[in-house]
Amino acid sequence: MVSYLLIGFWYTRPSAIYASLKAFLVNRVGDFGFVLGIAAVLRYTGSLDYATVFAHADQIAAAQIHISGTVVWPAITVTCLFLFVGAMGKSAQVPLHVWLPDSMEGPTPISALIHAATMVTAGIFMVARMSPLFELSETALSVVLIIGATTAFFMGLIGIVSNDIKRVIAYSTLSQLGYMTVALGASAYSAGIFHLMTHAFFKALLFLAAGSVIMAMHHEQDMRKMGGLRKYMPITYWTCLVGSLALIGFPGTSGFFSKDALIEAVALSQRTGSGYAHFCVLAGVFVTALYTFRMFFMTFHGKERMDHHTQEHLHESPWVVTVPLILLAIPSALIGWFTIRPVLFGGYFGGAIHVLPAHDVLGRVGEEFHGSGAFVWSAFTALPVWLAALGIFTAWLFFLKKPALADSAERYGKWLYLILVNKFGFDWFNEHVIMAGARRLGGGLWRFGDEIVIDGGFVNGSARTVGWMGSVMRYAQSGYLYHYAFAMILGLASFLMWLIWRT
Repeated sequence: MVSYLLIGFWYTRPSAIYASLKAFLVNRVGDFGFVLGIAAVLRYTGSLDYATVFAHADQIAAAQIHISGTVVWPAITVTCLFLFVGAMGKSAQVPLHVWLPDSMEGPTPISALIHAATMVTAGIFMVARMSPLFELSETALSVVLIIGATTAFFMGLIGIVSNDIKRVIAYSTLSQLGYMTVALGASAYSAGIFHLMTHAFFKALLFLAAGSVIMAMHHEQDMRKMGGLRKYMPITYWTCLVGSLALIGFPGTSGFFSKDALIEAVALSQRTGSGYAHFCVLAGVFVTALYTFRMFFMTFHGKERMDHHTQEHLHESPWVVTVPLILLAIPSALIGWFTIRPVLFGGYFGGAIHVLPAHDVLGRVGEEFHGSGAFVWSAFTALPVWLAALGIFTAWLFFLKKPALADSAERYGKWLYLILVNKFGFDWFNEHVIMAGARRLGGGLWRFGDEIVIDGGFVNGSARTVGWMGSVMRYAQSGYLYHYAFAMILGLASFLMWLIWRT
């Protein structure tokens, strides 16, 4: 409800109203699955207390649910899948991701707080907290792994063709939430929560930097109308660069420590779907660097593409905007150095996260960990850093050095461009199939159920029946005395015949 109100803050904009309703309805789908998962937990353990539920997890694992007459599933798998549906809605995983990009209709500070650090990470937290249950279902963990990998890679691709600066960051959030979900599916729960923490700093930084740019541009959000802002907004420029480097996992930044540890953990996983997930997270490194520095170069470098009036009034944002940027840039750059050992390899979470010994991929990563400095140095011999460098170079070449190459790529890859611009058809499917089907169903129920059955049958039908009975009965009220006497004689005779029959 709070998210609905915040997203629809500009309540006079039709797009904001649509976005807030979309967020509300999609999250109701996730909540429906979540409620079913909670009901299953209550059914098999008799409690919703964490300690009691986890103590009786074996009871859920031993139970079976009859899906149909011949299909039987383990109760633990069904329970975890229902719980994960709730996480898919709240943490915007495919196909329940469609609300998050539109939620950027809210004010930028709301985007930074709610949709970078708090609300969308609730699903990630919930799955990690329920790790004693998820560890007992390989099927559920494989589903989590595959859904997360799909979200991480394919949602990042849409960021490459988005021109709204806030939507690029929104699709980045989708992709990074996919990375966190992949970690959960690989049983690297601590890595997922670690990336959740580092992501909160650099993503809030990027959102607020985008807000600073939007303020300077007189509320213009189209990057095609920006360019050359570096000389006008130096503080925003350098802090946004720190956030961008952290997002792509540049060695030494907070995002590097969490993302590289996560990728290594997925590489060591033997779970079904881990090969596909490893490919997606590696390819996602290149895609992340490409769309991030496309946004960075189009906004701060190159020729100035804004109108003359905007150009005349360009200046750095006031201190109330720049001070938070600086304060967020510091942990975005440095916090990983101090937290990677305790959070990932030092038992920071204690008993709050439970991993079976056979699934402990982070334990194997920890065997090769010899300190933050060595971890950074070893990254230069690994693939992710070079994929990120290739992504930066591609963004520089296509969107700064030779923009004509981007136009040519769009022209020759028109089919792919249209697929990405149309967001893989999810919005079209929801609007023309699900929503249209719901409207037709509602219209049918209204015409048949309401108009014909309720109004026509029960309400108006009962009134017509009473009227018809009254029109028939009034003929018995003739006003003649001999008619009434005859009726009394018939009644008395009938009563006497009944008494004789009874005796």
